[in-house]
Amino acid sequence: MNISFKNKNVVVTGGSRGIGRAIALAFAAAGANVSICARGAEKLRETEGELKQHGGKTHAATCDLADGAAVTRYVGEAGAALGGIDVLVNNASGFGAGDDEAGWAISINVDLMASVRASHAALPLIERAGGGSIVHISSIAGLHSSARIAPYGAVKAALIQYTTSQGAALAAKKIRVNSVAPGSIEFPGGVWDQRKRDNRKLYDDTLHSIPWGRMGLPEEIASVVLFLASDLASWITGQTLVVDGGQMLS
Repeated sequence: MNISFKNKNVVVTGGSRGIGRAIALAFAAAGANVSICARGAEKLRETEGELKQHGGKTHAATCDLADGAAVTRYVGEAGAALGGIDVLVNNASGFGAGDDEAGWAISINVDLMASVRASHAALPLIERAGGGSIVHISSIAGLHSSARIAPYGAVKAALIQYTTSQGAALAAKKIRVNSVAPGSIEFPGGVWDQRKRDNRKLYDDTLHSIPWGRMGLPEEIASVVLFLASDLASWITGQTLVVDGGQMLS
């Protein structure tokens, strides 16, 4: 069964690398017009070039997602460039690990408030399209204790709760809201790629905790996001779907 997003307009925050890049490319391959944003211009332009190869409209802009005004401006520009918004994917993460002011600030501002602000900015456009879908990228860290990365886990838990509240509030407007909670996902330049080099014990311990016997791939998260945003998931809203190869079963 093929999932098609032909003539649909999709916005992916934090879409230049890793999970965000995989999500953006998957939507483009399914026929969507896609806009992405990120802080780093080089990777952003590289991914924009990959999106263009699929033939749909593309839009890419640098954006500091910790800046509320910048988030609102980006979503508006994305909607104008694409001709509307049908799907919003809030993927960006500041990955605040340290239990200090800096760790909490980046987690709250990027992982949580950027998702809130992007949702607020996109909602009028999604309503104008007659309904659509919002998908938040949370984490299994938001579903259990996370002593090593307390701010990240707590804020991802808040995003999971926000998903339920949005799902209830927006149902009457035909806007479904769900989240995906990935387990440990490895890609070049990502957290687990770095841990493999600088903290091999943590990497190996985590790897051994996954019953499937390997780290996940960004494309495996992208497939689930496409499903949740598609008509195949038309009766699913306010839910968080864990995608972790059984990691939480350990």
